[in-house]
Amino acid sequence: MATTASLQLYNTLSRRKEPFAPLNPPHVGLYVCGPTVYGDPHLGHARPAITFDLLFRYLQHLGCKVRYVRNITDVGHLENDADAGEDKIAKKARLERLEPTEVAQRYTNRYHDAMRALNVLPPSIEPHASGHIIEQIALVQAILRNGFAYEANGSVYFDVEAYSRQHTYGKLSGRTLDELQGGTRSLDGQGDKRQPYDFALWKKAAPEHIMRWPSPWGEGFPGWHLECSAMSTKYLGEEFDIHGGGLDLMFPHHECEIAQSVAACGHEAARTWVHNNMITINGQKMGKSLGNFITLEALFAGSHPLLAQAYSPMTIRFFILQAHYRSTLDFGNEALQAAEKGLQRLLAAQQTLQQLKPTAASTLDVPQLMAGCCAALDDDLNTAVALAVVAEWVKNINSLKAGTASLTAADLQQLRTDFATVVEGILGLKEATPAGSGQQDLSASLIGLLLDLRQQAKAGKDFATSDKIRNELAALGVAVKDTKEGAQWSLES
Repeated sequence: MATTASLQLYNTLSRRKEPFAPLNPPHVGLYVCGPTVYGDPHLGHARPAITFDLLFRYLQHLGCKVRYVRNITDVGHLENDADAGEDKIAKKARLERLEPTEVAQRYTNRYHDAMRALNVLPPSIEPHASGHIIEQIALVQAILRNGFAYEANGSVYFDVEAYSRQHTYGKLSGRTLDELQGGTRSLDGQGDKRQPYDFALWKKAAPEHIMRWPSPWGEGFPGWHLECSAMSTKYLGEEFDIHGGGLDLMFPHHECEIAQSVAACGHEAARTWVHNNMITINGQKMGKSLGNFITLEALFAGSHPLLAQAYSPMTIRFFILQAHYRSTLDFGNEALQAAEKGLQRLLAAQQTLQQLKPTAASTLDVPQLMAGCCAALDDDLNTAVALAVVAEWVKNINSLKAGTASLTAADLQQLRTDFATVVEGILGLKEATPAGSGQQDLSASLIGLLLDLRQQAKAGKDFATSDKIRNELAALGVAVKDTKEGAQWSLES
């Protein structure tokens, strides 16, 4: 059976009034929407990755066997999340004169590098949309057979009106069909739709479209929403426990997923939906047009104009965990600097703990550390409260060092084990080189990524950016030399 704690966590995640138990406990199926790989990973990627990494870690701590599936979107995601326009990866490939698969692989690699830096565990399975075209076509065929889709000139669209006559479209976001009718405008290239709020399951490929596959309706490509329904079903079954993602995906992406699953299988797939809230920067929504779009590379190197310094990946992780995942998270230098100090205090206490000597008696109740943290995480993954519990035990550790508190040998060993389990095993925080410490702060992988960006700038004849990257690296003690084999770097002595 699942533990009492795991059942309590499921209840709070789903915010249900009645007790909820997953299928075949303690086995848990977790599906999370991963990145669309057409650009460098940024702050918006960090929060969901860390949120669901925490959930993955904590469920495992509770004794659950978790199959964690996180997809890679490498096809079908059109500009502005619409059913018209250019595929985001194909557009990037055209601009950089590369194959779309090259673009997808390059940015998938960079995403993985960033996740490793943030100490995000790899998922159990990481399927790519482009590798599951057969499953997506089969799903479209099932929806067509059940009367919830229609073909139009080589494309296939989901019939929202037909679906709404039997089911509730918009149940996750609370939107009604009338609201959708009034708030949706017809867009160029979408004249094949019966209604503007219908969404593409399969799109006919225009002659210039690079990413295309044969299908019963002609050559084309799948709609963005289709991939998650197809891949979650393949790896987790027609019903699974938890589906996660950013709040911005609730509508339309997750709403469409629900409709697709019900239309194909007769029931919803995910029992529980978990959405992390958005990130703002100094109170503003992050966006390139606002000049506050910060990649994780720039954050780790301190190279963005809005940053007062570099911030280590562990500082970013600690900062994100300080807030409840459902709350808006605002990035600013003062808050990040405070998080850096908090992380340093925690890691210093962990080092102190290893140096303490036992005494004949205990004056601290060691089990309260684990009990307090688990109680907080059982309550809808309340990491803010969990970190507050850890902060109290940092004070206790300092009291042990000062001699105003004491622990027996058995209790001291238990505290060392529990502290490491909470801090490293569950929260995923570990010792790291402090950010902003010159050449030691730049790992070889980050230097390589910066040199890739420089090479792209040179290829595009953007010599000002190329020179800026070289000069910034030089200021940090990294000498760059251009050779026939490409750029080479070395640390200046």
